[in-house]
Amino acid sequence: MSTESYLLQLVAVMDQLRSPGGCPWDAEQTHESLLEYLVEETYETVEAIELADRAGLREELGDVLLQVVFHSRIAQEDPVDPWTIEDVAQGIVEKLIRRHPHVFLEGDNPDANLNWHESKAKEKGRESVTDGIPAQLPALLYAAKVVARSKRYKEAVKATDQRERAEEIAAHLASEEQLGDLLLELTSLMRDRKWDSEAALRQAARRRVAEVRSLEGLHS
Repeated sequence: MSTESYLLQLVAVMDQLRSPGGCPWDAEQTHESLLEYLVEETYETVEAIELADRAGLREELGDVLLQVVFHSRIAQEDPVDPWTIEDVAQGIVEKLIRRHPHVFLEGDNPDANLNWHESKAKEKGRESVTDGIPAQLPALLYAAKVVARSKRYKEAVKATDQRERAEEIAAHLASEEQLGDLLLELTSLMRDRKWDSEAALRQAARRRVAEVRSLEGLHS
């Protein structure tokens, strides 16, 4: 059986589970009730990657795919704005082509030199390259995305004593393992002082966002 037919079979199985005579539990689920499972499966996928567990990764990606199909099947039943897994696939195909004009579009194109984040910001009508980062992300991931989005402003961002200290410390780190140990010790020190490391990093990231927006000529 081909890969395509298994994907179609997965859609058919989910349709049967949600239909009369199917599974009562599956039939009563909503986007909201499935949210915890989507988050859980995502983190389990991350864990499989970090452990270099290829068999586990294949299984976890299947669980993530199930969530996509499940949510799409629920959306198909919406009485006001129904859409299907086919619409989801169409949307991402069109998005990938649209955001890679240098690959898929011929001739001169004004968007060809835009990076992914700039292209996304233009497409969605966003003012800042930092717009659209989910506020619910863990602080470390949120900060990493802020840094990645604002990379072009790295030299323009005001230098701080902390940056110089960080560069000096980084020069003495030989591996990610040492970096992890350092972060763990910093977290321990923060806890001893009764400081909230999550909140401190999130606030620092927000200050960076405000500074980038100022460099873009925007209000915070």
